[in-house]
Amino acid sequence: MQAWQVHENGEPSEVMRLEDVARPVPGDGQVLLKVRAANINFPDVLMCRGHYQVRPPLPFTPGVEICGETEDGRRVIANPALPHGGFAEYAVADAAALLPAPDSLDDAEAAALHVGYQTGWFGLHRRAHLEAGETLLVHAAAGGVGSAAVQLGKAAGATVIGVVGGADKAAVARELGCDVVVDRRSEDVVAAVKEATGGRGADVIYDPVGGEAYTQSAKVVAFEGRIVVVGFASGTIPSPALNHALVKNYSILGLHWGLYNTKNPKLVQHCHEQLTELAARGAVKPLVSERVALAGAADAVQRLGDGVTTGRIAVVPTGAQA
Repeated sequence: MQAWQVHENGEPSEVMRLEDVARPVPGDGQVLLKVRAANINFPDVLMCRGHYQVRPPLPFTPGVEICGETEDGRRVIANPALPHGGFAEYAVADAAALLPAPDSLDDAEAAALHVGYQTGWFGLHRRAHLEAGETLLVHAAAGGVGSAAVQLGKAAGATVIGVVGGADKAAVARELGCDVVVDRRSEDVVAAVKEATGGRGADVIYDPVGGEAYTQSAKVVAFEGRIVVVGFASGTIPSPALNHALVKNYSILGLHWGLYNTKNPKLVQHCHEQLTELAARGAVKPLVSERVALAGAADAVQRLGDGVTTGRIAVVPTGAQA
């Protein structure tokens, strides 16, 4: 079969190689899955660079999120068991963690419903306890993680402010349903958010960016607001001033969604049921901006790493070959 392999760490376009390899052999409790679609996530970029908290042994195949097909023909969502990731014609995954792919979504959309939307659901509901009528600020609102948070926030009855970089991404954020869109390249984010909220600030801030975005968040978070720290796509990990959190009465909440798979897997299943229901009634629909063939995976992963993509890019193998 064909699979992308990373033999050394570096930029995805330089270290990912499409090779002919043997099909992976499932271990105890694992199943072999034919990859119908694999969604590209920022952790794939970080793993190529050797900067992710999980460092699979070299060589490895990236791809942490797929819609796959079991040997008996069931369509499922899975996180492949590394080092046999999803940018391949076949992958392996833990049988106990398979989730049914929603009938309302195609393969690429189903693949994109998992990590980003689970992260958004846990961040907004489990950690921040977002309530209807509150104001939610989402950084990188046109990206894969941000677009999921925007849709989930709207579904929860929040007023959503989206921060983006560039006019094209601003247009995407508006289409997603943002009530207010702030282009950080042409506007003062802090001033714009304060104006939009009458000086009150945002009740919940969803931050997958870090760096300057976090600095802005601390300036515009409302009294008893909650900043959800999701990731550091900017490459800069901020150092919060805890005295500032004290004098403004706000909370800083960490979110590492992957921990729930081991700490409380029943919650992951419950979340998937909620997401499936939301997808069935059209309240959420993953923004798949591109579908690329397997041969285009490395270029697509690099573009995500360079910050020039919107929504999700799905890798769709044309067919599984032995």
